[in-house]
Amino acid sequence: MKRFILAAALLASSLAATAQAADDAQLRAAIAGSQRTAANVARDQYRHPYETLSFFGIKPTMTVVELLPEGGWYTEILAPYLRQDGKLIGAGPISKTLLESRPAVYDKVVRAPFNPPKSSYNFAPPNSVDMVLTFRNVHNFVELGDDKVKEMFKALYTSLKPGGVLGVTDHRLPESIPQDAEAKSGYVHESYVIKMAESAGFKLAAKSEINANPKDKADHKNGVWALPPTLTNKDEDRAKYQAIGESDRMTLKFVKP
Repeated sequence: MKRFILAAALLASSLAATAQAADDAQLRAAIAGSQRTAANVARDQYRHPYETLSFFGIKPTMTVVELLPEGGWYTEILAPYLRQDGKLIGAGPISKTLLESRPAVYDKVVRAPFNPPKSSYNFAPPNSVDMVLTFRNVHNFVELGDDKVKEMFKALYTSLKPGGVLGVTDHRLPESIPQDAEAKSGYVHESYVIKMAESAGFKLAAKSEINANPKDKADHKNGVWALPPTLTNKDEDRAKYQAIGESDRMTLKFVKP
């Protein structure tokens, strides 16, 4: 009997591991897919999509909201990954050209309104979403003031099911450097993001240094945009900024209790 129980346990463990590997394989396939542009693939070394999405705990059966997809760097990955068994909601502006470029990949992406300045958050019904992802967006909301930022986080909280996940990455400002009221440099304190999320009811589940870059000291002329890929200072100190690479970024996983 003991041998039977042990064998059954080992079989269950093996099946679970196989299922997890299959999920990982789907994500790797989406990242390696031909729908991705060469320019976006070149940035994988800085944005670590496989590690980042795995850290957040994404699964292909989830309903996922991507905030402000714009040009669709992550949409190129999320759309095929979620297309068959899940659902991707692009909340806010998203490239129409991208969506129309490959209907077989992007035809099921749902477009929805998301406009913090106007308090427009009708991107999903309450308690209907498994995961909300926001990549390098929170710093854009700081200039709206704390009340608006808290309101935005509360809208994300409301949309998620109990146990749902909010995944955040953003340009990280060292705590030793004062954060101005509008985050004009594009960098924001990790402690500020955590405080705003927790004010809405979220619990910080984990942090990761997946997207850290110790070479970035966040003290550049014209802020984060001095670094690749923008290189806003053009030829001024270009080699220095290219040697630094893309920004140092926080990667935070929050959960709705």
